[in-house]
Amino acid sequence: MTTDLLTLFDADEATMRGLVAEALSGADDGELFIEHAQAEALTFDNGRLKGGSFNTEQGFGLRAVAGEAVGYAHAGDLSVSALKRAADAVGAVTRGYSGTYAAAPQGTNKKFYGDQNPIGQPSFEEKVKVLQDIDAYLRGKDDKVRQVTASVAASWQVVDILRADGHRVRDIRPMTRINISVVVGEGERQESGSYGSGGRIGFGDFIAEGSWQYGADEALRQALVNLEAIDAPAGTMDVVLGSGWPGVMLHEAVGHGLEGDFNRKKTSAFAGLLGQMVAAPGVTVVDDGTIDNRRGSITIDDEGTPSGYNVLIENGKLVGYMQDRQNARLMGMAPTGNGRRQGYAHVPMPRMTNTYMLGGDKTPEEIIASVKKGIYAVSFGGGQVDITSGKFVFGCTEAYLIENGKVGAPIKGAMLIGNGPDAMKRVSMIGNDMKLDTGIGNCGKAGQWVPVGVGQPHLRMDQVTVGGTQT
Repeated sequence: MTTDLLTLFDADEATMRGLVAEALSGADDGELFIEHAQAEALTFDNGRLKGGSFNTEQGFGLRAVAGEAVGYAHAGDLSVSALKRAADAVGAVTRGYSGTYAAAPQGTNKKFYGDQNPIGQPSFEEKVKVLQDIDAYLRGKDDKVRQVTASVAASWQVVDILRADGHRVRDIRPMTRINISVVVGEGERQESGSYGSGGRIGFGDFIAEGSWQYGADEALRQALVNLEAIDAPAGTMDVVLGSGWPGVMLHEAVGHGLEGDFNRKKTSAFAGLLGQMVAAPGVTVVDDGTIDNRRGSITIDDEGTPSGYNVLIENGKLVGYMQDRQNARLMGMAPTGNGRRQGYAHVPMPRMTNTYMLGGDKTPEEIIASVKKGIYAVSFGGGQVDITSGKFVFGCTEAYLIENGKVGAPIKGAMLIGNGPDAMKRVSMIGNDMKLDTGIGNCGKAGQWVPVGVGQPHLRMDQVTVGGTQT
């Protein structure tokens, strides 16, 4: 498979450049985005291979930007005739409009992951064997195990971006992931636990025996903890959040509100607050797509802008937003490398990469010891957030009581309820153990999904509303 996707069209490069330049004449910005993507997944459930898939897709998207208007057309047919039809469609936004085409993004020549295709390596048989081994290992580990589900997935995406000014850039993006979930039971009660890891690397690191055994042990540990859990109390109390994956709450409750489009349209709870304190002193939040091999990292975004390390909140003060090219131009700001799209059939928009809070100076033990009565939230499941109001609700998948500075009984059914900007002002202690998640994040926005990373250190948040199941 060639990675020079322009050669898949039935015309030479000079002809293609001319067609794109003509199609985007009079536009403020835009590009031809070409994609070839492969994906595979295997699922082993209840002792059997339950599902397997492999698919390949390719196509292009042509975008013309004129002020706040966007013309977009896409096709799975890589042909000049399809491109000309797309040009006729997107031309609707530039008819009668005379814009100045924006300067091309400046490259950095930095790459944050390799380009080896993980599809088919190792073989189908080897992957199935690993899934069988995980199932057998967990069933032999504890007689409370009632169900094991394990899966592996891989993808390989090549993107080629050609602008009207002739600027061209390409990126090759591998991705792998392994997930393990366990259901344990005692009598009629059943509880579950899960663990996943992934990144922009090959399968080797994730399906080596030591690696998957750690993940299997963690999934089982969480399930057994939940099997002993008591009903969560409800009320307003101090909350300690664990490091790593609990950063998903930061991602949802704060990160989305700092995306440029929501702020340009003034639909974010953070709109108009640049330069103001929006979090407690000491809270610094960044979006960083430049971390080697991370799930949320991108060498370039889907407009061709190099990824960056972008400080959003610095010592409690709002100092920046995440921007694609269109929203950055309309807001008089610089693009930040956050213009992302799910694939060729989708328009780019401001999206997060790896979003996390920097560490502080407290140990996790100090933070827990400071709480007289509260809860310790180690892991989260699903949540809901309203971008305009900032209100959120998050369910804990692993949590414990804290009593007199010590971690107590595990609890089930705990929900954290609050408002993003308000919650950030309730941070009173920041741990020195900042950690990123294990590489499992997916982010949805406007019907599009992209891989992301989250992270944070241990945090203490004062007087948070907790929904519980205790009667």
